[in-house]
Amino acid sequence: MMLGFFYKVPRVKSGEMPLKAFVDSATFKVFMLDVGLLGALCDLDAKTLIKGNELFSTFKGALTEQYVMQQLRALHGANIYYWSAENSSGEIDFLIQRHGEIIPIEVKAEENLQSKSLRLFSEKYKLPHAWRFSMANYREQDWMTNYPLYAIHQALL
Repeated sequence: MMLGFFYKVPRVKSGEMPLKAFVDSATFKVFMLDVGLLGALCDLDAKTLIKGNELFSTFKGALTEQYVMQQLRALHGANIYYWSAENSSGEIDFLIQRHGEIIPIEVKAEENLQSKSLRLFSEKYKLPHAWRFSMANYREQDWMTNYPLYAIHQALL
């Protein structure tokens, strides 16, 4: 849902179809309309982005999630959700419904390819495939495909 310069991404309580039926209306994430607006709003200068120092490591994840959200909105266009466990022990960055399936999506700002929450979620809801967007190269596994951040559009073709 777009609210001016922001997107509101609702939390779902379950990974079942249809996702909209499991929306927790009291919990949501907020994303900017554009990654550049987020950087400007946070006074993030180009030098910090280019150098990528240690002080920038935590925010890099938020910026990467923002970028993926922006790409999903532009390319997928439909409703986008996220899931988190009631006890905060796990989170799936994004969930979309596509061609009659639910696709869980994890976003990584680095090449760290551990995906424990993604795998557990996929197994719990018997989802045939998951996506991970990261700095790593394209890699297909039996249960998941890793797409480089620059190739998000390839997942949605």
